[in-house]
Amino acid sequence: MTYTRPRLDAFAAAVDARLKPLAPKQGKTAQARRADAEAFDPIMCRELGIEPVDVATEEHTLTVPNAPDARLRVYWPTPERAAAADAGGLPILVEFFGGGFEIAGIDWVWWDAHFRERARDAGIIVVAGEYSHAPEVRFPAQPEQCWSVFEWAAEHARELGGDPERMAIGGGSAGGNLAAATAMMNRDRASRPVRLLLLEVPLLDLTTQHLGSQPGVPRLVLRQLAKTLVRQYLGPDRALRRNPYASPLRATSFTGMPPTVIYTAELDALRGDGEAYARALGEAGVPVSCMRMIGQSHGSAGYRRAVPMSDHQHRDVVATLRTLHDAPVDYPKAASR
Repeated sequence: MTYTRPRLDAFAAAVDARLKPLAPKQGKTAQARRADAEAFDPIMCRELGIEPVDVATEEHTLTVPNAPDARLRVYWPTPERAAAADAGGLPILVEFFGGGFEIAGIDWVWWDAHFRERARDAGIIVVAGEYSHAPEVRFPAQPEQCWSVFEWAAEHARELGGDPERMAIGGGSAGGNLAAATAMMNRDRASRPVRLLLLEVPLLDLTTQHLGSQPGVPRLVLRQLAKTLVRQYLGPDRALRRNPYASPLRATSFTGMPPTVIYTAELDALRGDGEAYARALGEAGVPVSCMRMIGQSHGSAGYRRAVPMSDHQHRDVVATLRTLHDAPVDYPKAASR
């Protein structure tokens, strides 16, 4: 059989068909879209059989200079924190949720289950940071909040039973944007050791110059949606779209960024962002791997237990995170380009 164009994976298409009749119509305002998505979160989790696993957790609220307070939740890999602490020196992943800067949070069933499962399966501590929604709060508050969460995790690593020399930063979609910005802020401000930057279908260029197409969404509609998202997050100042903490792909230098693993999806309009970022890091001599998931959409990696690729990506991410338990690889210096 010959395929003339990319197609959505049959398993992902089946899940989309099952969920579509259950999803509410998207509201016109950010607040309405947020309410609709929050109402759909438990429905989607029920349909996919997603339930939070039993691991120890603890919450904190941080004061952030010139920005709203930031919540965070710590997840240990075992039901008892003491059992995890006995292991000592566990790797720590500081992770940020996705949602177009306007929806989702660490209390959502899907994200909470995601953080719990990732901590348990990789045998690590996960620190999930929450940031303010746009348009009520705008850039640069969000990266400053995420930076504060990372700084707190690094400073309290040993108290948590973790190792400040085995830190990782990660995020998906808009959370990938903030993860990359946080890693860049760390490079510029503190140079704390970061062993891994993990980005999943990340949004990295708010100029939208790398925005691709997406099946089922007319290009004009996609461009308008992107324009609305950017305006909500950054406000009317178009110059901010090139600020490297808003658009990490627009940085003038990538030297000193941590080793990075990126996952993109073939049918995702953001695929170009992640792959261009991988090329930029590689050109700067940063160890980077980028995997494109064929036949997948922006959200299908979240269809655990229903889409084989989603389960495989989870296992691949867990294997990557488990390398944090090992000594880092000392690569020779890359050839200058």
